[in-house]
Amino acid sequence: MSEIKPFIFYTRLHLTELTGIKACSIDDMRKILDYIPGSSVYHHTHRFLQQHQYASPEPPNDFAYWVKNSLSEDELAERLSSINIIEYDSINGIRTGIASVLNDFAQQYPVRASRVVNPGDEFYFLKSVSFIFPSGYSASDTAGLADGIERATTDSLYFHIFESRLRLEKGGNDISAWIEENIGNIKLAQELKRFDPYTHTMEELRGSIVRVLRRAS
Repeated sequence: MSEIKPFIFYTRLHLTELTGIKACSIDDMRKILDYIPGSSVYHHTHRFLQQHQYASPEPPNDFAYWVKNSLSEDELAERLSSINIIEYDSINGIRTGIASVLNDFAQQYPVRASRVVNPGDEFYFLKSVSFIFPSGYSASDTAGLADGIERATTDSLYFHIFESRLRLEKGGNDISAWIEENIGNIKLAQELKRFDPYTHTMEELRGSIVRVLRRAS
C-alpha cells in the first residue's frame, strides 16, 4: 500500500446571504428551483438541522414548512416533508426530488399551484456561504482518527459527515472515504458509510463512529 495520507480535520463557518429572489406561489417556487444556486437548495433543506444539531429525528425542510403555513397545502407539505434526503448524494439530486413533487402537484392542481400568497408570506430564497479551514487535528490511523473525532467540534463533525456526502457525491462521508482509500479496510469503510446522519444527533453519531473505530484499532 502507498504511503498513508493523513486525515486532516476541517471545520466550517456558515454565513447566510439573501439571493433577492422570492416565490409568491407554488408555480413560482418550482420555476425558481430550476436556476436557484445549489447553496440555496442546501440552505433550505439543511438549515433546521444545522441550527438544531442535538435534535432528532429528521427535521422538515423550509419548502414543506412554507406550503403548509403560507398556503395551507397540508398534503403537499407532507409529501415534501417525506422526501428522504439520505437517498440523494448530490444537491442537484435533492433539487430534482423537490421539483418533481411540486411539478406533480401543479399538473394535478393547476389553479391551486398558481394561487398567490398574501403580502408578507412570500418565500424568500436564502443561500449558505461556507468558509472551510483546518481545525489543527490530523490522524494517520484508525486510533488517531477516533481520538480526533472525540475532540472535534460539532461543526467539524458536521462538515465531515453531512456536507461530505453531497460534496463527494458518493453517498458516503470523509471518514469512510479516507479509510477506504488510505487504510484499505473496505469492510470498515462500508460500516461507517451506512450510518444515516439524518436520524441521529451529532453526539450519537460521534459515539457510534468512535466505537466502531476503537473496535477496529
